[in-house]
Amino acid sequence: MVAIMNDDSPTELNAALPTDAVDATAMSSPAVATSPQPAPRWSRRRFLGGAVGGAAALMAAACGGNDTPTPLRSPLRSPLTTPHPASGSYQTYLPYVANEGAPNAALLEPTLTPTPSKTPEPTATPAPPTATPTPQATPFPPGPPSKLGIFVGRNEPTLFDLLKTQAVTVVKTLELDSNFVAQIKQTSPNTKVIGRIALEQVNLASIDPLTEARRFVDMLLPYADDPGRRPYFDGWESFNEPVAGSYDEMARLGEFEAERTRLLGERGIRSVIGNFGTGQPPLEQWPAFLPAVQAAIQYDGWLGLHEYSAPTIYHLSTVEGKGRYPGVAPQDSGWLTLRYRKVYSEILAPAGLTLPLVMTELGVDGLVQNRPGPPDARGWQDFQAYWAETGYGLWGPGAYIEQLVWYDNAMRQDDYVIGGTIFALAATSGWESYDILGPAAGVLQQYLSVHAPV
Repeated sequence: MVAIMNDDSPTELNAALPTDAVDATAMSSPAVATSPQPAPRWSRRRFLGGAVGGAAALMAAACGGNDTPTPLRSPLRSPLTTPHPASGSYQTYLPYVANEGAPNAALLEPTLTPTPSKTPEPTATPAPPTATPTPQATPFPPGPPSKLGIFVGRNEPTLFDLLKTQAVTVVKTLELDSNFVAQIKQTSPNTKVIGRIALEQVNLASIDPLTEARRFVDMLLPYADDPGRRPYFDGWESFNEPVAGSYDEMARLGEFEAERTRLLGERGIRSVIGNFGTGQPPLEQWPAFLPAVQAAIQYDGWLGLHEYSAPTIYHLSTVEGKGRYPGVAPQDSGWLTLRYRKVYSEILAPAGLTLPLVMTELGVDGLVQNRPGPPDARGWQDFQAYWAETGYGLWGPGAYIEQLVWYDNAMRQDDYVIGGTIFALAATSGWESYDILGPAAGVLQQYLSVHAPV
């Protein structure tokens, strides 16, 4: 998931920015240094190690799950047709909640108003209980094809409701059952599928990159080269959110990723390299990773990045503070979300190394440090009351999909972006507050249904 921000960040932003945010107020392009200098960084995985048992426990939980209520399918009202500026040639429309009296999903359960008891009279009939009406979101109107995808933790029927729209660009999954991934492709043949196997976090200070690459490939091939899975997986990750504490450690990671990309590529298996956490790595470390990028280009690989922010998805981007419907333009960027644009414009494109990109996780994540909002909040569900209080929408599920639609508009402006997977549907144990199962998935399904390829 998300990398925790560093202690050596600029003081003018209350230490919320990574070390490469030289001029945060102007969002200018910092110079790229090649000398080793960053201090060790803590990833979200390390931060949560004691709570969720680290990477191995998270991966082990991928095939399990709790019973989840069936998504609520609310009746939808007529479209809202107010255009929003600065969003490119396509005018963005976002859902309006008809019943603004419902602050969050908890109010979707009807609340009964009891009638006071009194002595019965022959001509008096007690009034029936009154239920709180269900919020009704205005549907999104048709628009260009979406680039939104789904991170799914287990086999969940709601995924196939979303896939039937034919608009889900990418599915990232920890569930490696061959029947499950076959059904994904049968339902939506053009959806890309990315897999990941269970791995302990790597110690970049001590690994031998070439030996580790061969070890990884030996572990992966029983899955990636299995005839029951190979036709359905389009790419494979390695370590999740690796954190390099120095330029030398990033060079080791780059050498590892280059070698495992080569070994798999010679077998016709695609690698998704990087998969760095939010705010990682510092821009000055990227040159050390370029050998992996070169190998990925040679063997038809993809770059994977994670992008989250909180208390809204706009935090620390150039549209922060512009309200609920800020719009997005190709020149917008950020230090958490839209950070990928800095990587491409300042590092990869000048080096002639622009390769396809997938955001292998994205969304709202309260584990970003030194942020506004409720201090103990984690997933988007924990921010619903905050959004209601600060003008981002009284109904949490609709407010969250609005923010994801904003990010979708940004991805559509960049041809090199394949798509981005929302974390998460059918989340594994410990990540329930990130789960979009329920009303949020219903709103997302309606959006996707009118943003499918023609």
